[in-house]
Amino acid sequence: MSSTRLITNKLCKKVHTVLFILLYGLFSTHAAISNRNTKSLGNKSLATTSSTSQPRFISQGHTYRAVVGETLTLPCEVENLGSLVLLWRRGTNVLTASTLKVTTDERIRLVNGYNLEITELEPQDAGDYVCQISDKVNRDQTHTVEILVPPSVRAVPSSGQITARKGGAVTLECKASGNPVPSIYWTKKSGSGKSLARIGEGPILTLEKVERLQSGVYQCTAENNVGEPVTVDMRLDVLYPPEISVEKSWIHSGEGFEAQLVCIVHADPQPTVSWFQNSFPLQPTDRRIMSSRGNRHSLNIRHVMQEDFGNYSCVADNSLGRSKKYMEVSGRPGPAEFHSAPWSKSPDSYNLTWKVDSYPPLQEVRLLYRKLMMNETFQQPARWHDVILTPSSRPLNEPLTHAMSFTLRGLQSGSVYEAIVQAKNRYGWNEVSDIFQFYTQRNPLDPRVEELEFVASSTSRNKSHNQISSYRPILLLFPFLLVLQLNLHKWH
Repeated sequence: MSSTRLITNKLCKKVHTVLFILLYGLFSTHAAISNRNTKSLGNKSLATTSSTSQPRFISQGHTYRAVVGETLTLPCEVENLGSLVLLWRRGTNVLTASTLKVTTDERIRLVNGYNLEITELEPQDAGDYVCQISDKVNRDQTHTVEILVPPSVRAVPSSGQITARKGGAVTLECKASGNPVPSIYWTKKSGSGKSLARIGEGPILTLEKVERLQSGVYQCTAENNVGEPVTVDMRLDVLYPPEISVEKSWIHSGEGFEAQLVCIVHADPQPTVSWFQNSFPLQPTDRRIMSSRGNRHSLNIRHVMQEDFGNYSCVADNSLGRSKKYMEVSGRPGPAEFHSAPWSKSPDSYNLTWKVDSYPPLQEVRLLYRKLMMNETFQQPARWHDVILTPSSRPLNEPLTHAMSFTLRGLQSGSVYEAIVQAKNRYGWNEVSDIFQFYTQRNPLDPRVEELEFVASSTSRNKSHNQISSYRPILLLFPFLLVLQLNLHKWH
């Protein structure tokens, strides 16, 4: 069948060539006869014909750019054509002769005289089209057609799926075609599916030392200003061993209450997660419930008992490795949190308030405070003052939080203090609280010049007592400046 088609194609080409030769000969004979008839006229008539009846192109050769699929019309307008024949050809292929259509291409026809119309343009229609007059000079006019093709793009590989190991390099590739040649750039889609800023140019995007956060959908975009840009998505999966983080490393609970341990696990391939208490594997029970939702893995312990206190570990395994994080479930009190304002309303006292979470009643609370001596370059803390407090019973409707307060007296005005609190219940002492700083008001009736001299020592150490006395009004401003500076620093 294929050999028959090949023979048919060759035969058609030969017939087309023979037809072109016959038409060309016909046109030449027609031109020669016309010339002989013209010679039989008188010299005056010959001169008149030569000046008025020579064929001439009114249209001009041009380069046309059209988008594939559109319709294009190539003009061929001739003045004084007379009995001459107009020919359209493309290379050696004759398209039309006079009003006769020679080509078998149904998309080609003559419109409005001898203008050549081509519908449903294809990329292979690009090239030179010649409109030729069949006189002995064979005058012609050439139009050049350029077909603009919108961009198209495809992923390499065609599946658009790429896998790489953490720490390795990976190459993403896409191929684009179109006319003009499209430009290519890369973006990475966010979790909402929107493309972010450009991260690369050209058909190849190389990522070095990939991390797990580089997993996701990458988009290759091709554009050439013909039609709309086109895109193709590629999915990158980064394989890595488990990485674990915990919501809380220390979980406070009490007997009869509940404790929840949560670890967040990231891994690819998907990991298996196990729970351990004091290095012993745990299995689900009526009181121990293990659950997973996405990357969040939790262990809920209901009706906590004495033996439930201790160290726990969350262990994640996949084919690339293992990771472990530790947590502690404890009945000891939680760390104290201060709730009093940092500014005292009194120059010599301060009411310190705080809260401590503890399911069992508190047995003892220890409060330590001290004064800070400060200047522009250093601070010198004084010794700690230790106060042992006996907690009062808490309300029955508040099974967890202990709210406490204590008024510190005999403080120095215009000074900076810091305090810490530690609490104890039947399971032991909690961790020491964060340091809390507070400030006493300045007493305007007590300038306390001796202390001000210490604060201003960096600027007054080499001055005489008389000089210090002369700057005493300025030194009185130091407490305000010191407190303001400390407060601004803390706010910052």
